[in-house]
Amino acid sequence: MSAFGPGEITVLLREWESGKTGATEHLFELVYPQLRNIAGALFRGERPENLLQPTSVVNELFLKLVRQRSLRFEDREHFYSLSARIMRRVLVDHARSEHRQKRDGGVPVPLLESVSWVDAKQEELMDLDRALIELEMLDQRKCRMVELRFFMGFTVEETAELLNISTASVDRDLRFVRGWLYDRLHSA
Repeated sequence: MSAFGPGEITVLLREWESGKTGATEHLFELVYPQLRNIAGALFRGERPENLLQPTSVVNELFLKLVRQRSLRFEDREHFYSLSARIMRRVLVDHARSEHRQKRDGGVPVPLLESVSWVDAKQEELMDLDRALIELEMLDQRKCRMVELRFFMGFTVEETAELLNISTASVDRDLRFVRGWLYDRLHSA
């Protein structure tokens, strides 16, 4: 996953929760490059004059996490899932603030093996968010899987490790979720 061990993030999360000096800075130092790269992928193909940039999405994520000091993270999977959810909220809130009008009949969103199909300026992001909220009500694990795999950019193996399931389960569930999301987004 990275040069640091999986347990190191969990240890830093515990230290951060307990208020240990320097834990927040060390945690963010470890995860920032990966989160910045993921946010950068969200903005491929964006116009340069777009006010919302990858760095601002990650910074907003950190601000929200720091403001909610009462958060308790079970482990790094929980941290990354919450981070993905917060990044998604930042992007959706930005799209809503631009007062985009919904297109008639919706527009297909290709479900590729990367996050490059997500565009912070497109109406599709709000459609996708609504579909993911519906998916979360039906199956939280599958929703977390989508967040980890497509928003956070983890590999199938990393997603399986974080969710403590097999890679075959991840592959099978993601095939189902892609079809399910495709149906939801085309019926919007």
